[in-house]
Amino acid sequence: MSTDPYAAGPGRAGDAYAADPYGSNGRTASGRPGEDVGDGSLGSLVGNLTGDLSRLMRGELALAKAEAKEEVGQAGKGAGMLAGAGVGGHMVLVFASLALMFALGSFMPIGWGALIVAALWAIVAGVLYSTGRKSLQRATPPMQETVDTLKEDAQWAKRPRG
Repeated sequence: MSTDPYAAGPGRAGDAYAADPYGSNGRTASGRPGEDVGDGSLGSLVGNLTGDLSRLMRGELALAKAEAKEEVGQAGKGAGMLAGAGVGGHMVLVFASLALMFALGSFMPIGWGALIVAALWAIVAGVLYSTGRKSLQRATPPMQETVDTLKEDAQWAKRPRG
């Protein structure tokens, strides 16, 4: 008869534990009923630690994805406003060119009218550029919440257990 209390046999987890490390047979990690998992073998402790770290990393990844989506949305707004500023800048060139053409061609009021329209487009482009730039500046910092939780996790992992 074996003296190993963890060996397979009647009432022991044995090979069933190897197939199901989480003990769905009603037993704890060591295979003994009612025993705290913290008192298990080194293998079961490493298994529990690996599972905990895996869940932690999945949680961190989910947080990073959520933050990245938020940052991309913010950057998208800024990029759209900068695109609007580009269109406005193009309009400035068109109307400024028309105004210059009419002003040089003849000193009639239509040229000055085109110049006023160009000045209005310059104002619109300036406002869009300024707003878009501010929006992009808010989106550029790293994902702060993810960075903070990763730092907390590193501190937790370094903390001595006893």
